[in-house]
Amino acid sequence: MKTTQKKCPSALIVMTPQERKEFLPEPLCSQLKALLPDAVWIEAPVEKTEWPRLLDTHRPEVLICAWETITLPMEVAAYLKYVCFLCGSVRSLIPRDLIKNGLLVTNWGSVISDTIAECALLLTLSALRRSSNWALAMHTQGAWKKGRHPDTLSLFGRRVGLHGLGAIGCELVKLLVPFRTPISAYSPSVPDETFKELNVRRATSLEELFSQSDVLIDLAPGKPSNYHLVGEDLLNLLPENAVFVNVGRGMVVDEEALVRVNKNKGLHLALDVYETEPLPKDSPLRGLPNTTLLPHLGGPTPDRRQDSGKVALDNIKNYLNNDPLTNLVTVEAYDRAT
Repeated sequence: MKTTQKKCPSALIVMTPQERKEFLPEPLCSQLKALLPDAVWIEAPVEKTEWPRLLDTHRPEVLICAWETITLPMEVAAYLKYVCFLCGSVRSLIPRDLIKNGLLVTNWGSVISDTIAECALLLTLSALRRSSNWALAMHTQGAWKKGRHPDTLSLFGRRVGLHGLGAIGCELVKLLVPFRTPISAYSPSVPDETFKELNVRRATSLEELFSQSDVLIDLAPGKPSNYHLVGEDLLNLLPENAVFVNVGRGMVVDEEALVRVNKNKGLHLALDVYETEPLPKDSPLRGLPNTTLLPHLGGPTPDRRQDSGKVALDNIKNYLNNDPLTNLVTVEAYDRAT
């Protein structure tokens, strides 16, 4: 059945020049202009005091924006119907009640899963090869290996455990195939069919997963029930010389427990997310031996942000054609985000 395209809505597009360059390189920018020829383009950031007046002046039905757009006032409920957010969490942009009261919001959804999986693989290999230790020592201490038996490990054949088997986990399984790693996962809500298709063994408990994984990669969502779910008891179940990677949510892991287990049993850590971000300068994770730290770089690199732009264009077309939107941010998804 052919859908009926709605009258071209009033639209506001708010981005910094850099965001526009990364998310909407040509021909995407021209395609967006063709879809919304009367849209008003505003350069971000907008002054906080000017933002409500600007919105009320244009009263857009559609808002397209990225990271540098500041929080929407509740008054936009009178005219704003759809926010096409080019990035991830919308918590700093959209008050929860706007979504609860029917505002349509989409984000980049799972399109970034492959780049986060790529980062997880990078962190895993870095921890196994102790590259963080060696890079620092070689740069600052003139270090070199002693003898022919360095404290390094290979990923090939090593048992990998995934705490979570959502979109990122599924992409990571594909990347691990060449390493011939037996993979287990704990993800109760994922159906058996997914485990079978990916050739992943289902762990029946987190205790089983941690105790039987040489590399444990945490991908669990940041829902309230997962707060500090990974603590000292689970971390101590990891085998000798194990690697713990977190590219999921910082709040899932008790960071004080991470530090203690690192010191007590030599656990190797590789982290991209933290309970407090930016990571405080006095965090005990800084300077910790056998620890690789990244400043939340797991999402799409600038050269891959155009993938999100393509998804946004598809959603704009869907909105204009009264077709279903993809990557809708529900109240439940909003509450899980950081």
